[in-house]
Amino acid sequence: MSMPFYVPPEQVMKDRADFARKGIARGRSVIVLAYDHGIAFVAENPSRALHKVSEIYDRIAFAAVGRYNEFESLRVAGIRYADLRGYSYDRTDVTARALANTYAQTLGAVFTQESKPFEIEIVVAEVGATSAGDQIFRLTYDGSVADEQGFVVMGGASEQAEERLSAAWREGLSLGEALRVAVDVLAASSDNGEPRALEATQLEVAVLDRDRPRRAFRRIVGPLLDRLLSTEDPTADAPRSDETHPGHPDILSGNGESPTS
Repeated sequence: MSMPFYVPPEQVMKDRADFARKGIARGRSVIVLAYDHGIAFVAENPSRALHKVSEIYDRIAFAAVGRYNEFESLRVAGIRYADLRGYSYDRTDVTARALANTYAQTLGAVFTQESKPFEIEIVVAEVGATSAGDQIFRLTYDGSVADEQGFVVMGGASEQAEERLSAAWREGLSLGEALRVAVDVLAASSDNGEPRALEATQLEVAVLDRDRPRRAFRRIVGPLLDRLLSTEDPTADAPRSDETHPGHPDILSGNGESPTS
């Protein structure tokens, strides 16, 4: 009679963690950082259809790196959770903290019980009435939750990128300044250490704008993104009147589906 193969539990957990980290490191980075009027999301993502950053609810957004099919399933589950809770109770009862706790339980269960862990990291962010009320939660593949202050970097060479961002970020940055800082950090993150030139077409940019009355999420695309990334236009940080209109194409926040009714 053959003896069953035995692997210590700590070795199993270590192997799963190493496997997940390697998968996440292959992905392009995402930066989430606070600015004077909200929270900005900047991802290196040339795709116009497959989003790394999405709206979850009125003032809550989601960002992720890693395997698309895995974090997309969590995004959809988060939208359903938020819609159901908002409908059953009140829209103000839908919070980033509650959503992060729900995601943490799912990630933790998959990591410990399934044969393969999720190869993803996610951020759940909520913009408050003031900068002191902003919340940024980072969740890793094993369900660990961290309450980040000011900024967070996920994917790729995140440790080096976080060091560079820590040196460049400060409270009270305008949107244009925040985006340029994030792009500079992403451009410096490469395998050979040489900085790259990142064009607006290679980026996915969105914000949670605390000044919007209800749905704070909006995508920044097209000429508006070009102006915000420009260092030559002194008015780049000031949206023009036509760009603040709800119907302007640079302001529309659609993800292919409407998260809220």
